[in-house]
Amino acid sequence: MGALSNLRVLDLSRILAGPWASQILADLGAEVIKIERPGSGDDTRSWGPPYMKDSSGNETAESAYFLCTNRGKQSVCIDMKSAEGQATLRELVRHCDVLIENFKVGDMARYGLDYETLAALNPRLVYCSITGFGQTGPLSKRPGYDFLVQAMGGLMSVTGAPDSEPGGGPQKVGVALTDIMTGLYSTIGILAALAEREHSGMGQRVDLALLDVTAAALANQASNYLVGGLNPERLGNAHPNIVPYQSFVARDGHLIVAVGNDEQFRRFTLALQRPELAEDARFVSNSERVRHREQLIPLLQAAMLERDKAEWLEILEQAQVPAGPINTVAELFESPQILSRQMRVNVAHPDNAELELVGNPIKLSRTPVKYQRPPPTLGQHSESVLEALLKK
Repeated sequence: MGALSNLRVLDLSRILAGPWASQILADLGAEVIKIERPGSGDDTRSWGPPYMKDSSGNETAESAYFLCTNRGKQSVCIDMKSAEGQATLRELVRHCDVLIENFKVGDMARYGLDYETLAALNPRLVYCSITGFGQTGPLSKRPGYDFLVQAMGGLMSVTGAPDSEPGGGPQKVGVALTDIMTGLYSTIGILAALAEREHSGMGQRVDLALLDVTAAALANQASNYLVGGLNPERLGNAHPNIVPYQSFVARDGHLIVAVGNDEQFRRFTLALQRPELAEDARFVSNSERVRHREQLIPLLQAAMLERDKAEWLEILEQAQVPAGPINTVAELFESPQILSRQMRVNVAHPDNAELELVGNPIKLSRTPVKYQRPPPTLGQHSESVLEALLKK
């Protein structure tokens, strides 16, 4: 029995943020019913190549993108735009604890599937809406996408190299991070609403906006502005509040050094054979190092050029200075640490005996995550789910 095996989730969301939340709930044991458009399904089914290959090596219709965020679900095809489909969904809601949707503001009301209508049918329903800008505010009716919101939410303004450096300019994060974070916040909101339902017996609406999430996730960068009046700028791989905490160039390439306190900095200077830097008044504390970043970093960089990456990583590990390589995705998923943590998992798939996916990072001692269903083929469970719940 999973931690959430008592829950049934009706997932009307598509693409990434909503499906990410429902996949987490499925991994934790919830029964998740994914509603898809007849014929085409979730948009990400066609977002390839690459596509999964079957046991004979032939390409299937299952895109790698779809597979990454739809594990553990049952696929049911229903036409939400038809009166019959809307009636079927309203009946399904009577049997569900949670509904997740990411349609534009107003769309669900036109289908008769808005929170107020469905809460009247099932007062215990937790109804999670995910949009670009939320259910209220002057931008609420605008569509929102991860790339757009990374820009509007300030994230791109602090990502990338300064304009003064080669290749400088704002950059998006290399994955759809705003969508992923919104999926995580949605999961937290859903679980909070379910916990409150234990006391009140009532469900409620959870309103998530990609822009709100991006603003919240700016963390110390937002606080630097709100508390300190500093409008953050792009620093490449450097940190606005900690020095040295960035990438350095060794004799044969790049590595990361993440010095988090003054004692680590002292050990770092000893490892570099530059102990005098830790005694220099300009660098003796982190606050001073931040103020004198432009004087310190060239001195450290010059020392780092004296050895290869592998040498530095061994020396810094012995010195207990946080440092690490800049792995490729391939190197990450071949690393002993990732393998030992079961972050590569195999699930049985009808078209592929061993579909490999990224594991769930949540490790529970009594009710561990289980991978009981592969990502579904389109409409795979339409008949069985509707027959079981609606006796059709």
